[in-house]
Amino acid sequence: MYVKKNIPRIRICQPPVEISPPMARTRIAKSDFILLAALRQALRRFLGFSREAARGAGITPQQHQALLAVKGFSGRDYVSVGELARSLQVRHNSAVGLADRLVRHGLLRRTRSRTDARRAELRLTAKGETAIEGLATAHLRELRQLGPELLRLISSITDL
Repeated sequence: MYVKKNIPRIRICQPPVEISPPMARTRIAKSDFILLAALRQALRRFLGFSREAARGAGITPQQHQALLAVKGFSGRDYVSVGELARSLQVRHNSAVGLADRLVRHGLLRRTRSRTDARRAELRLTAKGETAIEGLATAHLRELRQLGPELLRLISSITDL
């Protein structure tokens, strides 16, 4: 007898992308596939750079994304755990664990909201500011090199 084991489910916090079946009269040209492949390769090259830059700074890529989400949040210098979860497209409990690790590493500071005691506010520490500043400098430098290629590829797609 087959017994179903308790297998964890992966939940993606983003609606699935609808992929329309190709219409009989619409054909995708070989050049479009070449363009899509080139764009994907350029994006993956940047993401690979980003992953290695984060590791070189002593943090994980997801921790880098979290620090960037806090620093880049519009309108204020902190985020709630829920806002961090939405920004990273992860579950709330995953954002809590990520924030806990960043707090332990001295990169984030967690404080209670003055307006809502149920909410935690996450702010960068001086160490977190230094880390994200260095990573942002490296990323902007890389984007300045890769940018013209990305612009050319994206322009080719939008001109279709």
